[in-house]
Order: sequence, then structure tokens, then C-alpha cells
Amino acid sequence: IYLGSQVFDFAVEFINKLRQSGKRVLFFTNNASHTSDFYLSKLTRLGFSPTRDEIMTSGDVTAEFLTRHRAGKTVYLVGTDELVSDFAQRGIDLVDGDSASADIVITSFDTSLTYQKLDDACRLIRGGAEYLSTHPDYNCPTETGFIPDSGAIAAFCTASTGKMPTYFGKPHRETVEMISEATGVALDKMCIFGDRLYTDIALGRKHGVTAVL
Repeated sequence: IYLGSQVFDFAVEFINKLRQSGKRVLFFTNNASHTSDFYLSKLTRLGFSPTRDEIMTSGDVTAEFLTRHRAGKTVYLVGTDELVSDFAQRGIDLVDGDSASADIVITSFDTSLTYQKLDDACRLIRGGAEYLSTHPDYNCPTETGFIPDSGAIAAFCTASTGKMPTYFGKPHRETVEMISEATGVALDKMCIFGDRLYTDIALGRKHGVTAVL
């Protein structure tokens, strides 16, 4: 629906017509470098008039998984300050890179990435931490071209440790389950519009959701 701060032609009109025809709208992004509150502000500024419950990110899905299935576990998170703050506010037990061990390591799209963060993540993974990642996207599109995304950061850690992460976000089942639970809409009553075959369209193909490229 947008690239950077550039709204695609007809996107706002299309979303408004969906609402006018009685359809529910959910804006879902794999980009976990920002929180849902950030996207609420951005989408409002761009003219989409969203409500808070119309926005979800892969960071939300990952945090929900931790809360439900890994309660009390210590987590080392490679992410932006915004994502780290969001996880902390949800009560997730975060440790810093100086920690001798962690139950879980999570890597995400970290635009403040440093070699030290990568080194700490790999050390903790080698030490036995469960390895998770918010989303598998290799590149993030911007107005000036692609930049390395979460999947590229995970590839670095995998190359160093030999361990593949468990991914969240699109196209993984945890995402469609959370969307269905949050909206009350069954999978066969949903339609996902997206621009990537291996995330957006794969979400539909794998889980029985109509998908439009």
C-alpha cells in the first residue's frame, strides 16, 4: 500500500471501499523494526484512517508466542530499541549481551545492528539457546532500493552457528492463527493482499487463505 512515505495509487480508495462494502481490514507487516503504535501513526498520516485493532506486526506474533508458550524464559533480543522496549513492556524477561546464557535468542530486522550484537547472539545460540526470528524477509524495500532485513541477519547467525531459527510472521501458521483469533474470522473467509510470493502469497497457499499478489 506504500513504499516509504509514498502511497501507491488508489490504495487509500481501495481500503475505503473495502470498509464501505462491509469488509474488515487488517494491516499486517512483517517489519518488526517498528511497533504497531508506530504504524498506527504512519498509516493515519498517509490517509488510511486505521484503528489500533486493525494493525498487527510479526513482532506482535512473536511476543504473543513468548507470552503463551515460553513464559518465564530469558530472552536475548537482537532488535531496534523500539522493539526491545515493546517486549519489555509486555513482561518478557530480556537479558543483555553480557549474559552468560539465555533460554532464547531472537533476531529481527535491526536497523541498529552491530557486530557485537551478532557475536553475542551467536555465542548464546551455541550455548544452547533456542533460536527464533520474527520474520524471514531477506530484504526490506525502501524508496532508494532494498536494504538487508531480518532473514539476512538470521542467515549470518545460521552460517556461524549451524542453527536455523524458528520463524514467525508471514507465512507461518502462528500468524494466521493470531489474525483469526484477533478478528474472529475463519481462514477460509480471509483474503490476503501482498507483494511477495514467499511470505504473503505463501501464507495463503499454506494455510487455506485466498491470496492476491
